[in-house]
Amino acid sequence: MVRPYGDGRHELTFADGTTVPTTLLVGADGAWSRVRPLVSGARPAYAGTSFVETYLFDADERHPASAAAVGTGAMMAVTPGKSIQAHREAGGVLHTYVALTRPAAWFDGIDFSDAGAAGARIAAEFEGWAPELTALITDGETPPVHRAIHTLPIGHRWDRVPGVTLLGDAAHLMPPNGEGANLAMFDGAQLAGAIAAHPGDVEAALTAYERELFPRGADEAVEAVRDFDICFGDKTPGSVIGLFTGQGR
Repeated sequence: MVRPYGDGRHELTFADGTTVPTTLLVGADGAWSRVRPLVSGARPAYAGTSFVETYLFDADERHPASAAAVGTGAMMAVTPGKSIQAHREAGGVLHTYVALTRPAAWFDGIDFSDAGAAGARIAAEFEGWAPELTALITDGETPPVHRAIHTLPIGHRWDRVPGVTLLGDAAHLMPPNGEGANLAMFDGAQLAGAIAAHPGDVEAALTAYERELFPRGADEAVEAVRDFDICFGDKTPGSVIGLFTGQGR
């Protein structure tokens, strides 16, 4: 919980009851930031697509057909509205993200605590697909995890609020395209640079930081939406092929 004191000061209360006063509060707490409401009324909205995450272990020995389908790096099998994508991790692990463009209520109707039933329900959306691909779902060795994709409005910004700012997904939540973590780290570096450049003047530092944060986040969000549409939109798989051949951007 965050409680404003006034004059740019805030008090944080943690789950164990510990409280900490602040003169500078940085919301780097992700999509469902507890700090964001101090500066903005924006809330993440469902993007219309969800991922379902599964794993296969010791895949070369125990799941050779799926391991061969994924290959030595990553694999994407995409069609409008759904896809199966997987990549290799250390130790023979295959890490899979199944993408489905379905309403949030559709996923709400699946009991993900029942791993077998949830996996079967997701796999049913890929009836007729190659068994070595659907096995990435049905043979999953961890309970399938629902990862609903949420975003903030492109160009999300706020008026200067004394003593508080945001970075990363708290500031500019966007569809995943591999740049989110990079952008969050860059935000942090820019914020540190602004503080160093304005010693003793937090408000000047935050003003300078946000002046560059807002257009940077907007530009990256536009690119993320475009990339997500290329990978999961209604022009797949041609749009994905075009991306890798240099003709899809």
